[in-house]
Amino acid sequence: MKHNKIGSVMTTEVVRATYGTPFKEVARLLGLHHISGLPVVDDDQRVIGVISETDLIIRQAETPDPYEPKKRFRLTDLTRDARSRAAKARARTAGRLMTEPPVTVHADDTIVEAARIMARHRVERLPVLDEEERLVGIVTRRDLLQVFLRPDAEIRDQVVEEVLVRTLWLAPRSIDVSVVEGVVTLSGHMERKSETKIAVSMTQQIDGVVAVVDQLTYRFDDAGLQPDERALHGMAANWLPKV
Repeated sequence: MKHNKIGSVMTTEVVRATYGTPFKEVARLLGLHHISGLPVVDDDQRVIGVISETDLIIRQAETPDPYEPKKRFRLTDLTRDARSRAAKARARTAGRLMTEPPVTVHADDTIVEAARIMARHRVERLPVLDEEERLVGIVTRRDLLQVFLRPDAEIRDQVVEEVLVRTLWLAPRSIDVSVVEGVVTLSGHMERKSETKIAVSMTQQIDGVVAVVDQLTYRFDDAGLQPDERALHGMAANWLPKV
């Protein structure tokens, strides 16, 4: 299944900081460019950390108020998160303020992979690296949402070409494929139940597909057959375990 690459949606003009960039300069860059975060790079343009608005807020929130009573020591002050917050409260440069290690992706990674990484690490942006691990762009959640702006006609053409023709070896018009607002409806009669599952599963994986409406019927229910029996019936055994 062919997915769009990160390189096709990333921003190449990246606002960045270095380890020694002053705190106020970081704040100025975020405000000037209307962004909520930026990567921190070394002299070779390799990403060593990232800074978000949250890091700056922590810096301000954790700064002691001279008019408040001194807080008592607590065991929770020894946790890794507490130590990190305390360090950021004293930060004067990007290197001290940044979060590390950075979560990154590569330009030839797919949009699907980037979305999964964002969700897993709960981040809003990802620095994009080239083959030599150097910064070449940045991708945000908003960038990834561009995939859902694909025209319905483009999605339909991909379903027909990659799912019906290349995978199932069917004639382009053997199954009716309609796409409205990213919702794909598959209707028609197929030879085997396993083929309907493959068609639906692969269509769901296409970039820009919001949902798949399955209106497919089949002549033969091969769900209970063993792999060797499927092969005898000429089925795409390599796909069946995945759907």
